[in-house]
This record gives sequence, C-alpha cells and structure tokens, in this order.
Amino acid sequence: MLNIILEPTLILGLLFATLMMLFYSLRYSEPDLATDWDIFVTALGLVYSTIIIIHGWRLDPILLFSQMLVIFISISFCWILVRQRKIIQRLLEKQ
Repeated sequence: MLNIILEPTLILGLLFATLMMLFYSLRYSEPDLATDWDIFVTALGLVYSTIIIIHGWRLDPILLFSQMLVIFISISFCWILVRQRKIIQRLLEKQ
C-alpha cells in the first residue's frame, strides 16, 4: 500500500532527493570535482529518499528524528567532501 501524505517525512525525503540530484549535477557543473563514486552515492541516496517518501508514514517520532540525523550527517559529509575536493584542486593548480 502506498500512503504518500504531506508529513515531515515527505518533506525530508524530497529535500534529500533534491540534494542528491544537486550532488549528481556536480558532474556537469564542475567536472573536475566529480568522481565515479558520486554516481553510486547518488543512487543510494535516491533509493533511500524514495523509501522515506513511500514508507515514512510508519515512522514513530523517535525514528523520524533518527532519520533526520542520518540525513543531515550524510549531507554534511557530502558538503565536506566537495569542499575538500575544491581545496585539493586549488592546491594542485598552484603547483
């Protein structure tokens, strides 16, 4: 049964799917920063966000909070990864 209603899980899943697509679009906007590993991470993120959107109505508040923490931690790791790639690219250009 699919029960997709407007809840925090829908917003959280859509936010994470959007950010994963932005992470994938890095491949076209900044090809020097993109790696093949990004495709795998993006695919897993899109599968995860689809599961959250479809089955999120089953989550208790504490499970929703744990999923929020997992999503924000993974977003911060992606952000740090892209920043580190930019720093490495700048250092390699200076040499």
